[in-house]
Amino acid sequence: MIQVKNLQKKFKDIEVLNGLNFGVSSGEVVVIIGPSGSGKSTTLRCLNRLEEPSGGHIYIEGKDIMDPKANLNKMRTNLGMVFQSFNVFPNMKVIDNVTIGLIQVKKTNKLEAIKIAEEMLIKVGMIEKRDSYPDSLSGGQMQRVAIARALAMQPKIMLFDEPTSALDPEMVDGVLNIMKKLASEGMTMVIVTHEMGFARDVADRVIFMDNGFIVEEGPPSQMFSSPQHERTKSFLEKVL
Repeated sequence: MIQVKNLQKKFKDIEVLNGLNFGVSSGEVVVIIGPSGSGKSTTLRCLNRLEEPSGGHIYIEGKDIMDPKANLNKMRTNLGMVFQSFNVFPNMKVIDNVTIGLIQVKKTNKLEAIKIAEEMLIKVGMIEKRDSYPDSLSGGQMQRVAIARALAMQPKIMLFDEPTSALDPEMVDGVLNIMKKLASEGMTMVIVTHEMGFARDVADRVIFMDNGFIVEEGPPSQMFSSPQHERTKSFLEKVL
């Protein structure tokens, strides 16, 4: 589903991503871990070109999205993204937050968009807040609305950028449980997170990044029990 080759990103003279190479198969859950500033979120944002790479190639279902002729808007409809800061529209009801992409981007008629949105709100346990405004919701509820909005576009791949980092501790499990359910349903997912227990339970593969490099990757059983690289060991000793 995703193939990344020699991905580079510079901010002025600072090399943030140093020639990354990795792939994500259909139905696979890949979790990216590492210290703050290691390039995890930048990697995720490059996958849908919210951040413009400085070099390399990104293939989504075999199509190079770095090609100047690539249809980015069409490509992005297949890539759902959930941010740490929710990014819901405060002046819109929950139902309108979820239907807006369907109506404006996919040109879905309003009745069909509402039907899809309601299905997604049921999926994330938020249908009872259908007509509420975001300022009446908790952080965990807003994040569930953001997930419903991304799912409503019927993406083939979901990207999660530290989706629980802005939540109160008691709100974290609700969001993680939704992500676990998506994983069990076979959704292809790339997740940046500091939730190591979640990574251990849900990931098919864990990638450890540091200073813009992929230091090590492997199944969670190997990464958390017997990491091969000293930098991985020292990081995990601090966070586990």
